[in-house]
Amino acid sequence: MRAHWEHFSHRADMGVRGCSATLAGAFEQAALAMTAIITDPAQVKPAERVDIRCEGGDPELLLVDWLNALVFEMATRKLLFSRFNVTLDDGRLGGIAWGERVDREKHQPAVEVKGATYTALRVNRLPDGAWLAQCVVDV
Repeated sequence: MRAHWEHFSHRADMGVRGCSATLAGAFEQAALAMTAIITDPAQVKPAERVDIRCEGGDPELLLVDWLNALVFEMATRKLLFSRFNVTLDDGRLGGIAWGERVDREKHQPAVEVKGATYTALRVNRLPDGAWLAQCVVDV
């Protein structure tokens, strides 16, 4: 299975969905989907590294914590991210996000993501064995 991300609509907000052969990969793809709400991830250079740690127990709570940690880093550091590496171990997430400072002319941000929600929250294995990680983000 080829890792990928996609959006799904949800009233005024937007759903992000990541699919991959691994659970960690699905989290990475969900993060990429979140960036793609704001700008084209291909326009974001992975120049600056940010380490992120989350503890949340079950995978669904970890997904929301991971995405919200990224939103926090984007807002406080004025960054956009285009590359991610996630490791999951016993209810803990270690993540690395790479990106660059927002350049309004280059990135032309469409919206601001305010946070990940528990709406349509789902983390599970699909019948083909791939992992899916999704939720709605507030824009």
